[in-house]
Amino acid sequence: MASLTHPNINDGWFRETTTLWPGQAMSLQVKEILHHEKSLYQDVLVFESTNHGNVLVLDGVIQATERDEFAYQEMIAHLPLNAHPNPRKVLVIGGGDGGVLREVVKHDCVEQVTLVEIDEAVIKVSKQFLPAMAAGFQHPKVNVHVGDGFEYLKNHPGSYDVIITDSSDPVGPAEALFGETFYDLMRQSLTPGGIICTQGECQWLHLPLIKGVLDSSRKIYPVVEYAWGAIPTYPSGQIGYILCCNEAGRDLKTPARRFPKEFERAKLKYYNSEVHAAAFVLPQFARNGLGI
Repeated sequence: MASLTHPNINDGWFRETTTLWPGQAMSLQVKEILHHEKSLYQDVLVFESTNHGNVLVLDGVIQATERDEFAYQEMIAHLPLNAHPNPRKVLVIGGGDGGVLREVVKHDCVEQVTLVEIDEAVIKVSKQFLPAMAAGFQHPKVNVHVGDGFEYLKNHPGSYDVIITDSSDPVGPAEALFGETFYDLMRQSLTPGGIICTQGECQWLHLPLIKGVLDSSRKIYPVVEYAWGAIPTYPSGQIGYILCCNEAGRDLKTPARRFPKEFERAKLKYYNSEVHAAAFVLPQFARNGLGI
């Protein structure tokens, strides 16, 4: 059988291609291309890298590497879940690699978590090539729905304590997940005191985009915050998180619940209660750019 090829891989190196971060490109050395397909929605690539384990790429953009995925998965899950005093029902939109599910079920208070992923191909390749992330699919509290997050939200008003949107960047199938209509649908699907958390792009590259989402969110939610964390293989080594609550006066920056220190040492690699609070401290250029 002929070796697999991909237009983003040349001379043994993968290089990202996207207009979202002009003038720069992340590259990883490739050991072997494991999978490539054009799904119904996007280009899906998995390769084994020389130093970062297996890598999932969608439409030419790195989504996860086995070396550093925990930094993103832990933050996008535990920031909203620990800001909520008693999250029992959780919805994850996107996140077809299973990493967010893996983190959500670490909370004993969570009784049910539903994942809605539009592209079944992402689920399939993650189960095959990213088993440490896809382990989340195996938990008995998890339900999986392959379909459109928009339509799912329309049919589930007032249903969830926490909604996490683990989306790719605002191009292709994820573009609509950054709009005001989607944020309002999430609000309608929350229980009283509910919290949403969404992937919030990069403050080094996307301040106007982030400010637009924050400004529109403030028309819908009484509490809107922006946090961030480090992850080496994301653009500029950084990613943001947008958190919103439908109850006025709520403090999302201080954990309402905390993992025991022994749990943090044994079960987590990035998140802890101190990181939770620190994540909302922004550098001055970001504060200025976001009007905070």
